[in-house]
Amino acid sequence: MHRDVSTANFFQRADLRVVLVAPRNPLNIGAAARAMANFGCTRLRVVNPYEVAFREARSAVGAAPLLASAEEFTTLAAAVADCALVVGTTSLGHREPQHPLRRLESGARLMRQAAGPIALLFGSEKFGLSNEDMSHCHWLMRIPTVDLNRSMNLGQAVAVCLYELARNSRAAAARPEKPVKAARAADTEQITVMLLEALERSGYIKPLTAASAKTKVRRLVRRLNLSAHDAPVVLGMLRQILWKLGA
Repeated sequence: MHRDVSTANFFQRADLRVVLVAPRNPLNIGAAARAMANFGCTRLRVVNPYEVAFREARSAVGAAPLLASAEEFTTLAAAVADCALVVGTTSLGHREPQHPLRRLESGARLMRQAAGPIALLFGSEKFGLSNEDMSHCHWLMRIPTVDLNRSMNLGQAVAVCLYELARNSRAAAARPEKPVKAARAADTEQITVMLLEALERSGYIKPLTAASAKTKVRRLVRRLNLSAHDAPVVLGMLRQILWKLGA
């Protein structure tokens, strides 16, 4: 699938460490590694994984080297020791946050502006980050999911967060679209005339409403904003329709 995402210098500096805390499913770890590879993030850290065979996860399509080089830690403190900013992710659930809580959009913006190594924490699939895990965080971030289904799959959550971090809205807005040559007014009018003729022959346009119908059709054709490339195609269609109606 084509991805139109500008990879920010944030990732090129390798400042980000994705930290999975007590993940239970090797396939989820593999999916997280694949998402990291998609967005150019290479530093994966795993704290007390439930399965030691996670490095062989078949879900890490295209990310086997990244998974093989993942760093394992027995404590979260050790995993984030070299980081200047530690951000935890949470769906909250019924817990009251004891830290500043930011939506993904604003949290990602702050992370892009931060200096030094950054740790982005994801909790276990079953329980998320514990209160003790969160105590290592400077603040928390959440993806704005609906209340009935707050929790996301681990691999999906990593992918969504990394996409928001990599997204460069200013670059996308600054990229001009390739200009498309519009159809000439003469071609647009010819399409209008032929379309009206087809509608009259088919009985769609009635004598009592013909004047207003013609005005509506003319406006409709203009609103289509046909290109110079498309106009001959439409004319060819209408010619064939009129030939069939005439026959």
